Amino acid sequence: MRNSSPHPSRLRPAGFTLVELLVVIAIIGVLVGLLLPAVQAAREAARRMSCSNNFKQIGLAIHNYHSAHDNLPMQRGGTYDTGTGASNNNGFNLSWMVGLTPFIEQQALWEQISNPLAFNRDGSVRTPPYPAMGSVPWDENYQPWLTQVVSFRCPSDGADSPNDRVAFSNYAACAGDAFFEQHHSGIDDSGRSSNDGTWGDSAGSRWARGVFRARHFTAFRDIKDGLSNTIAAGENVVDVQEREIKTMPHIDGNVENRPPAYYETAGLIDPERPQFWAAGVLLDDNINHGRGRRWSDGRPQSSVFHTIRPPNSYSVVQSHGGRGQFSASSRHQGGVYVLMADGAVRFVTDSIDTGDQNHMAFGRAQAPSTDHNAGAGKKSPYGLWGALGTKSSREIIDEQF
Repeated sequence: MRNSSPHPSRLRPAGFTLVELLVVIAIIGVLVGLLLPAVQAAREAARRMSCSNNFKQIGLAIHNYHSAHDNLPMQRGGTYDTGTGASNNNGFNLSWMVGLTPFIEQQALWEQISNPLAFNRDGSVRTPPYPAMGSVPWDENYQPWLTQVVSFRCPSDGADSPNDRVAFSNYAACAGDAFFEQHHSGIDDSGRSSNDGTWGDSAGSRWARGVFRARHFTAFRDIKDGLSNTIAAGENVVDVQEREIKTMPHIDGNVENRPPAYYETAGLIDPERPQFWAAGVLLDDNINHGRGRRWSDGRPQSSVFHTIRPPNSYSVVQSHGGRGQFSASSRHQGGVYVLMADGAVRFVTDSIDTGDQNHMAFGRAQAPSTDHNAGAGKKSPYGLWGALGTKSSREIIDEQF
């Protein structure tokens, strides 16, 4: 029967109304907002795992190096300054990482370093050639120093290494809980040993409390606290010129006479942004002098840390290339990875016990004329963190970290 209605029925067109579409978009937006932090967390977890794997590879390289040479790679070693020019030797300034290159599948790089090299960075011929073991580690014409070793970089640190500058590193040698005269440890750039009774080669050994000592070979036999109880290396954030307390060192010529906590209360740190130095503070702000900026440089500012201040705290240097207290640091949330001397990798939180931060680090200030051995063999004043950094002070590690 025919529909006699004056308005015949109409079929509803297929599809969404504008309101329905907006609701769907809103739901998708909420879901993305909920999932994005989880995705970012998963990415950071992957980066942390990659960083840990890098450290494990470095730990294995250290043990293989020790098996081959019966000692650990020298921190601030290399060839002596012969007085013939900075490009004709490296002035006894190479980092511990240079010797590890053939043990981390960087044999080609090691061959370039360990043999004379007749080319500059731009490919031009150099006459005479660079000597075996290269020139000073800040030479920007010597290509091996500009070569970025991926295993020396933490994926969480996004600082990019320019092609015309010395490449970066996120890993530093542990020098323990004292730093007085430990930037050269009584031996000058020409390899000459000093017999000074306060800071010379033998006298300064009592303050060389970490696994690595500048310009000296150390070995596993020297780690009397046990390889599993002693930190060999830790993370080190690359400076990107943002005045961060953990990447750009404050310059203080009196650092050895101040307790570690001094800089917290001296008005040097921005109270509103405690990760940054306050305006007007004297910093070593040269673009090449920041933490982690030169993987080949054995001077403490580039490749050393101490177990004095907690992880991700500030670093202070007496003068560029000199002694100072340097903190471990990372871009991971809440702490840093450390490499134990037995090759194990551990994550240490920023809240680790650091003992008495008003105790000055062992050194000349702790060794008056009546007590030349002050600090020698003593328990670290810096709690569990300090104890983990000393190699032969006989502290008992009975805490989890």
